[in-house]
Amino acid sequence: MLVHELLDLGANRRPDAPALTYRQDTLSYAASAELVRAAARGYLALGVARADRVAIYLEKRLETAAAQFGAAASGAAFVPINPLLRARQVAYILKSCDVHVLVTTETRLDSLAEVLADCPELRTVVVVDPTRTDTPAPGVARISWPDFIDGGRASARPAHRVIDADMAAILFTSGSTGMPKGVVLSHGNLVASARSAATHIGNVAEDRLLCVLPFSFDYGIVQLTSAFHVGASVVLMNYLLPRDVPQAVVRERITGLAAVPPLWIPLADLDWPAGVSETLRYATNSGGAMPRATLDKLRRKLPRTGFHLMYGLTEAFRSTALPPPETERRPGSVGRPIPNAEVMVVRPDGTACRPGEPGEIVHRGAFVSKGYWRNKEATAERFRPVPKPDPSLPLTELAVWSGDLGVFDEDGFLTYIGRRDEQIKTSGFRVSPTEVEDIVYSTHLVGEAVAFGVAHEVLGQAIVVVATPPPGGALDRAKLIEKCREVMPTYMVPHLVVERATLPRTPNGKMDRPAISRDFVEAAKSAAQ
Repeated sequence: MLVHELLDLGANRRPDAPALTYRQDTLSYAASAELVRAAARGYLALGVARADRVAIYLEKRLETAAAQFGAAASGAAFVPINPLLRARQVAYILKSCDVHVLVTTETRLDSLAEVLADCPELRTVVVVDPTRTDTPAPGVARISWPDFIDGGRASARPAHRVIDADMAAILFTSGSTGMPKGVVLSHGNLVASARSAATHIGNVAEDRLLCVLPFSFDYGIVQLTSAFHVGASVVLMNYLLPRDVPQAVVRERITGLAAVPPLWIPLADLDWPAGVSETLRYATNSGGAMPRATLDKLRRKLPRTGFHLMYGLTEAFRSTALPPPETERRPGSVGRPIPNAEVMVVRPDGTACRPGEPGEIVHRGAFVSKGYWRNKEATAERFRPVPKPDPSLPLTELAVWSGDLGVFDEDGFLTYIGRRDEQIKTSGFRVSPTEVEDIVYSTHLVGEAVAFGVAHEVLGQAIVVVATPPPGGALDRAKLIEKCREVMPTYMVPHLVVERATLPRTPNGKMDRPAISRDFVEAAKSAAQ
């Protein structure tokens, strides 16, 4: 199956059922499938060839979903660009992917005016809210979304033939440790992940999912594809403040909500409307470890909502999930492998770690992507043969060696420790910044917090925590360190706590640990001078 055919399934089963809602507008499955077909023919009328890249630089809206699935249906590949990115970052993606068609808004197009000349392969810009007709840049044509769709509906050009092993999308990582890398995903990757996600969550046609995550994030796309797989409905939301989310859950009678820790943390401090319990059947977390204190708050406020704690990465989508009944018995665990995925924890030589022995997490299966776009060196580093490959197979299977550290318990449940390159080496001990943060959150003395190591003459590295004040209060740094001393071994206690009003995030909403660490080091150098 190809990814856009997930919509066709819903249109065949329940054509009048709601598929997509944005603000006051709702499209049925039949209308959504027809809009995607029109967008596909629109791309073909513009001369898009097989495997060409189409970039979508939009907030979440009906046109965003149609533009993405329409590109896949035409035989091209869609490149969703996070709407939070600025002109320089957008131009890097457009140029590196040789994008021929860009779908965006008038305002976003204006923001790109000075960089489009650096994107020589760009031929056409489709504007969803046109107000002008001038040429965006020399050699670049402008067409309105209505004209684009009308042209597609009038065209009979057949789509390029593709199979499920062909490229369907390129998702760019946040680039927090350098220029972003484009993860190449096949139709098979997207469909397999949709099936698995819907299966382990238990999605049904009556579900209504609130999509608050960007489509440039694999976790956001899965909200669409897993819903389409079962014929459920998706409500698209671009929230301004966290408090908008619970209100939308009640207003839209949402049954499923997915978010990442930087959103769950402020949501846990809100007073949720009573109506939430009537509909919100489940919630999921990925994109980082959920602090235990945050989870406890959410479970008290949403006692009828089941929380699924998950782990994955863009290169291999979701990989493990901890079902709600296990959250109390196994604090800190991210669960077992989800259907059709295998997760291993291995030593540097590739041999399997024993239960309780930490090692690198390796992912294999149908979700493993096609590598990094035009980056053979990075692909060879991250995508390597599976540990102990099957000698009976003539071709060696590739797995994703994640760079993440984890440990299995005796029952096969995985605990995520942290990034291998983020481990703090202090006083001869290796410390996970995630573990430090989890304890800091448990004190309830901070709003948000990030831990990292900085060079220290005696300790090797000293542990620094940068934190925001708790909601409605002040940050008491001395009290925070005192509380840490009560529950942490001496070597793990933060050497320094630094207060900030806000903490920067990556475009995908995660805490930008490298940027926070870099800012601290630069500020310390300036103060020393």
